[in-house]
Amino acid sequence: MSERLDVTIIGGGMITNDLILPSIYHLQREQIVGQIRVCALDSAPLKALKENAEILAAFPGQDFEAYPAVSEPPDRKFPELYKDVLGAMAPRQAVVVALPDQLHYPMVKAALAHDQHVLCVKPLVLAHEQAREIEELAREKGLFVGVEYHKRFDRRSLIARRRYRLGQFGEFVMGEAKMIEPYFYRSSNFQNWFTVDKTDPFVYVGCHYVDLVYFITDLKPAEVCVAGVKGTFPNGNEGYMWANGRVRFENGALLCVTDGLGYPDDGAGSNEQCLTMYCEGDGKTGMIKHNDQFRGVRHSYLEGIGCAGSHFNYINPDFYRLVPWERDGYKPIGYGFDSIAASIHTMHRIECEAAGLAEDESLACRRRLIAEVDAKGIIATPANSAINELVVEAARMSILADGEPVTIHYGDKPHVARR
Repeated sequence: MSERLDVTIIGGGMITNDLILPSIYHLQREQIVGQIRVCALDSAPLKALKENAEILAAFPGQDFEAYPAVSEPPDRKFPELYKDVLGAMAPRQAVVVALPDQLHYPMVKAALAHDQHVLCVKPLVLAHEQAREIEELAREKGLFVGVEYHKRFDRRSLIARRRYRLGQFGEFVMGEAKMIEPYFYRSSNFQNWFTVDKTDPFVYVGCHYVDLVYFITDLKPAEVCVAGVKGTFPNGNEGYMWANGRVRFENGALLCVTDGLGYPDDGAGSNEQCLTMYCEGDGKTGMIKHNDQFRGVRHSYLEGIGCAGSHFNYINPDFYRLVPWERDGYKPIGYGFDSIAASIHTMHRIECEAAGLAEDESLACRRRLIAEVDAKGIIATPANSAINELVVEAARMSILADGEPVTIHYGDKPHVARR
């Protein structure tokens, strides 16, 4: 099969602007992606995407179909338009779900119902039973579902995973992680959905590091307790601006995770994020320490740049950057792009290998290839990352109970319950 995959992105917000659309544009250059559609609730974010100067300079001549059209008044809402967009797609193309956390479940199910492969931003869903339902539905149809836990593709994480599993660190026993997002997030669309009844900083970004520790060690989380500090968004909505969680793993190890929407806009980094893991060995200890917000690069600009307009910046060149390359425009580099590319390439490979087969043979082929990806455990899928839904479920139960510990139970019917 030499045909490209058509891609529909559902959601036109920050992550689509900053990472997803540029990554999909580059995959279109590489002959993996064909037609690109972006669907949003209204025209405003789609118009902003089309007029983004950095994207226009990086991808000259490339464009996407906007749903609704950018000519529509920005105050007119189209909450059901995604159904028409999905219904118009040929079977077994690609849908990228880039929406607020609480909307993932119905949208992923809608994409699968229309026989589409899916890539969803993390966390996949907010309940373990929903993750298992999606896993079973996708397996039944022979459709791939990837979850965008991009830290799995950071070279530092891959090195740590290999060396941990070779026994070169010992056994993880104590750690701490931090991810503090910028203060200006409070003035963005976050204020419309990041409310106390829907999500919190631990669920939104802390899940990255819980998944990463599991990815490196293969140790399952066993207990979660999360406490939060509330604040008020500019529009008056109440949200958790800060959260601190403690995760106990099945071997007794502890991971403390601090998250928030409060990194200073005048700060040198665009955020603060780090992971430290201490391990016990035979008569000695091992350590894994990742300072993810600062990777040895510092820039001081003549004029302030970026959303916060800061002059002096710690530069992370490894997550996502647009850089010069040997062809027109710029190309995306970094593990953010690698993560998206891995899922889209996997969908394309599945369709290539199943092309031309009889219907039953095609289904068997696709199921076999998806099972191989699940077992490999690099790309996050419902089958190999469902511990995250248990952690998220436990975290929400805990933070709403002001930090009460919540235990994760595995076995035939995994579930969470207060201690």
